[in-house]
This record gives sequence, C-alpha cells and structure tokens, in this order.
Amino acid sequence: MNMINLTIDNRPISVEKGTSVLDAAAQIGIKIPSLCYMKLEDLNIENKPGGCRVCVVEVEGRRNLAPACCTEVAEGMVIKTHSMRAIHARRTVVELILSDHPTDCLKCAKAGNCDLQSLAQHLGIREIHYQGEQSTFREDTSPAIIRELDKCIRCRRCEMMCNQIQSVGALSAINRGFNAVVSPAFEMNLDHSVCTYCGQCVAVCPTGALTEVDHTGAVIRALSDPTKTVIVQTAPAVRAALGEEFGNDPGTLVTGKLAAALRRLGFDYVFDTDFAADLTILEEGTELLNRLTAYLGGDQNVKLPMLTSCCPAWVKFFEHQFPELKDIPSSARSPQQMFGSIAKSYFADKIGVNRKDLIVVSIMPCVAKKYECSREEFSVNGNPDVDFALTTRELAQLINLANIDFTSLPDEDFDNPLGESTGAGVIFGTTGGVIEAAVRTAYEVFTGKQLERLDFTELRGMEGLRHATIDFNGLPIHIGIAHGLGNARKLLEDIKDGKSQFHAIEIMSCPGGCIGGGGQPYHHGNAEILKKRQMALYREDQGKAIRKSHENPYITKLYEEFLGKPMSEKSHHLLHTQYFDRSKN
Repeated sequence: MNMINLTIDNRPISVEKGTSVLDAAAQIGIKIPSLCYMKLEDLNIENKPGGCRVCVVEVEGRRNLAPACCTEVAEGMVIKTHSMRAIHARRTVVELILSDHPTDCLKCAKAGNCDLQSLAQHLGIREIHYQGEQSTFREDTSPAIIRELDKCIRCRRCEMMCNQIQSVGALSAINRGFNAVVSPAFEMNLDHSVCTYCGQCVAVCPTGALTEVDHTGAVIRALSDPTKTVIVQTAPAVRAALGEEFGNDPGTLVTGKLAAALRRLGFDYVFDTDFAADLTILEEGTELLNRLTAYLGGDQNVKLPMLTSCCPAWVKFFEHQFPELKDIPSSARSPQQMFGSIAKSYFADKIGVNRKDLIVVSIMPCVAKKYECSREEFSVNGNPDVDFALTTRELAQLINLANIDFTSLPDEDFDNPLGESTGAGVIFGTTGGVIEAAVRTAYEVFTGKQLERLDFTELRGMEGLRHATIDFNGLPIHIGIAHGLGNARKLLEDIKDGKSQFHAIEIMSCPGGCIGGGGQPYHHGNAEILKKRQMALYREDQGKAIRKSHENPYITKLYEEFLGKPMSEKSHHLLHTQYFDRSKN
C-alpha cells in the first residue's frame, strides 16, 4: 500500500495515495465545508466536480487556493484548511452564489434542509456585497417533481445521480455562462423527458431546485370534508425511517406510533400496505410458477426471466429504454395500486361507501408513487384507485403541523381487514426483500413441502448486483437482484442479448431499495443509515407471528369472498396491468 505523509492544520497524517484532501482531513476529524461534493461510499456513489469552490484550502507553496474535493494529496504537502485566506474565499464564493439565488427561504420546501442555507449560517453571512442581474427560469411541475431552476446552483449532484448511478440520462448541464443550468435537453418539461421520477435527484439536491409535488394540502382538504371517507395505507420502508424526523436513531422502528399518528390526523381507517404486499406475492408468485411450469413443460415461448413490477420508477425506465422487453416483467400491479383497487371495490362495498366518496391516501418512501397514482390505467371512469401519495417527509411535516407529539404516542395496531400482514410483506421495503418474500410462498406452493428455514440470507445485502440459486426440491431456481437503475440496465442488456440465465429478477430503482427512496428523510450520503433501516425491517419480520404471505388469514378470506383465486379473471382485472412503449415520447 502506497502511503502519503502530509500535514493538515499542523497535524501529521498518513493516507493512501489517491486520497483527496477533503477525505484526508475527514480522517482526522477536520470538516471542510462543501456544496457540490457528495459521497456514498458503500454504494460507489461519489460526486467531486470541484465546481462550487466552497471547499478551497491553502496549500503551502501553491499560489492559488486548491479545491479540497478534487485535489489529491502529495508527499510532504502542508495544508491549512481554515486560514483567513481560505475563509474569506469561501465567504466570497457563497455570497456570489446567494447574489443569484431567490430569497424566499420562508416558503421554500427545503427550508431547514438546505445545504446552501446551512452553509451561509455556518460562514456567518448576514449581507450580500454583490448585486447584479439574477437568473430567471420557468418553473416546471411534473406529476411527481417540481423544478425551480432559479434555485439551481449547478452543483450537478442531480446530473451525477441521473446519469452515472441511475443511467436514465434525463438531466445534463445545458447552455453556457450566465444561462447555464442543469435540465433536460432543450429545457423540455420533465414529463416530456425519459425521467422515471425515482426522486434520487430530489434526495441529493442541496437546495430547493428539485422537490417533490406536495399533496399535503389536498389531503388536509379531504380530511376536512365530512362527505368523504378517508383511508390511509403506509408502506413498509416508512416505519424504518419516519422516526429520524423526530430525533430517533436511524433504524428505529416506529410502526405502532405511525399507526397512532395517522389515527390522530383524522383518517377513518388506518391500513398497512404490507397487506397488499402479501397480496402481490400471491399474484406475482402464481404468475412466476405458471411461467416456470410452462417452461418445464417445453413451451419455448414463455417469457423468462420474470421481473418484479412493484417499483413505478423501474416500470417507467423499461417503458422508455427497453420497450421491446415490456412483456418480460410481471403484470402484477404494485402493492400501492393493488391496495387502492381492493379498497375501492371490496372494502368500499363492505362499509357501504360509494367509490367516489372514498379517498385513498398512501404514505410512501417514494416520489414516483405520486406519478403512479396519476397513470390513467389505475382509475375507473376518471376516479383514481389511489387519490394522493405523501412521502415520508411530507407525513412528518403533517404530523408537526397537527401538533402531535410523535415520540410520546402509544403504540397502536392497524385496522382490519386491510391492515393485517406478514413478515414477508414487511421486507418488501429493502433490496432483496420482494424476491425473498416470493420464494417463501413459491417454494411451498410448488413443492407442497414446508420450508425448513425462512431467512434466505443469500438474497440479502447491499451489493448493487447479486445472484443466488434456490433449490426448489431438486429444481434450481436462478435469481438475480439489482438496486439502482444503472445496475438494472446491466441485467436488461443481458436479457436483450440472450445471455441471462435467471428465472426471476428483482429490480428496485433506488439505492438500498425503498429504504433509500427519494421521499425518505435525507440520509446525506450516509450508507450506514440505509443499512440500519434495512436491519430494522428484518427485525420486524423476525417478530411477526406469520412470516409467509400465503398464510395471511385476511388474504385467504379476500380470495374466498371476492377474488376467487390468484390469477383469476377478477384478479387479473383488479390486480394486474399492462405496460407501454414510451420510447417515442
């Protein structure tokens, strides 16, 4: 190992060759402020364009200041990270950024979570010494994401996430000089682009230039309307992250408090999306077994591998980029949309409420779920199956708005019948969880034997691409797993080229799966937070009395009373969907 010796703020240190000054300083507890730099080490995410120049430091013998994020250490280097010269330069840079930035912080969606705002406070900036023309761009509102480019500081974090990590290619730097900005090509609207609405750009944007479409006002109006029955479902990943918004450590499970808070907000029924996750396993698992049975019977036209279809950002990705493979994914709807369909048919009939008077609200870790609600196929005569989707962050704001002391709430249970779930439904929130839940059910249905173990640890982990082989009583089932759309692209290219040997593949758009969704509390590049959220879901799974989806008694009752059997005609109508070629959009 080639080590470099240097001195930072009068402290000697040895680091590996190739280490940046910023990382070297961090190793001895010295924090150098930055704006454009971002690092998620365990997920191989790093952005160091050196464009903002906030992290400049003084290097002995060097005439100009050096950007710490993209300057590699050298033998004998002597660095001053907080000399008056460096501090003055940082203040000047931030003042210049602020001189071309809106001052509407009081109503900005990122207020309190804005890196630029925090940096200005840290540097003690109280006035701007530079005045001049300000950039003006039109606001762009899509079904899921709002772009206010007047607030863009051109850090290019979003571009890095969109292109390098997600491989979507919706965002890039366009124009030059004063008119330079990060945008889709030709400054087109986001909903005219190949954007998948995964929200990872929102998650890493340091200002309010990219935010989710806010549905809280619409939900408040619905809760205030006495003519409406308002029900809510909450996704599995929310319970592992919501507590962070109220001071809890990452990975703190708040399932009971979450149910209690939703009840105090005034929802008439509080349900769990995990119920619909169990339902998804029955439909998706049956579809997989049907394809496998046909394949083993010699049918050469069977579409394998079968791909999971729970993630709307992933669905939009292959519709745009791999439309020739649109018959490969499962036709099963996502748990959110299965829940909405069942709520506005089966449950509405049970409580005697007209479909148009039943409002379904989702609490999701995902920005793309807002877009999914708006897809035309998930509605009946213009009435959507799911009316509104709130992110985990939006729910926290709503709880605070209602003056609810979240941390002191007692634990409460979800309502039935759409609130009962198994451990298999819980682990849907993390990469590998959907396919593990499917294996638990598919194995027992296919073999007629009871599983000796329920924890398929070979399907777990945080590597971007994983594979495993599960023995179905002598039949090896080859499974692939990808999280992050860039990794998904690699698997799809193999399928397209006829190289894939998998029978089933799970794909999630966001790093870590739903636990790292674009609507979760900001993790600021800390991969340990994602790992703790992941382990929280596995703990809840371990503590469940029932851990296999096909053993959920309320799912069994739903089929007996209403659906008939998995993949029945009624199930196909209510719980399945179709995909579209968006490559020419």
